[in-house]
Amino acid sequence: MDRKRELKQTYKEIPIEAGVYQIKNTQNQKIFIASTRNLRTLNGKQTQLKSGFFMNKALNEELKEFGAEAFIIEVLEVLEKKEEPFFDEKDALKKLEAKWLEKLQPFGERGYN
Repeated sequence: MDRKRELKQTYKEIPIEAGVYQIKNTQNQKIFIASTRNLRTLNGKQTQLKSGFFMNKALNEELKEFGAEAFIIEVLEVLEKKEEPFFDEKDALKKLEAKWLEKLQPFGERGYN
C-alpha cells in the first residue's frame, strides 16, 4: 500500500507543462492544432479518438471515415514558463498556438482548424 501512495505522490510532484499539440491524420496529412495548459490531458484526447468522437466536426467526420488508428497526437512545443511576477501563462500559450497556426496553416484542405 505504501508503494501505491509513493507513486501517487511522485505523480503529483511532476511539473504540469503547457504547450501546443497537433492531431495528424496519417492518411491525408491534415492536422488539427490546439493548445492545453496541461499536456497530461493528451491522454484524454487519445481516448476521445479511440472512442470515435472528437469535439471538432470536420475531424470527427474523418475519424469515422479513417478510424482512430489513422490519427496521431504530437506535442509541437512546450511553453517555457518564465519566473516573472507578471507572466501570463494563458496569454503566452495563446500566442504560442497562434505562432503554430501561422506556421502550419491547418485550414481548409490542409487541416481541421
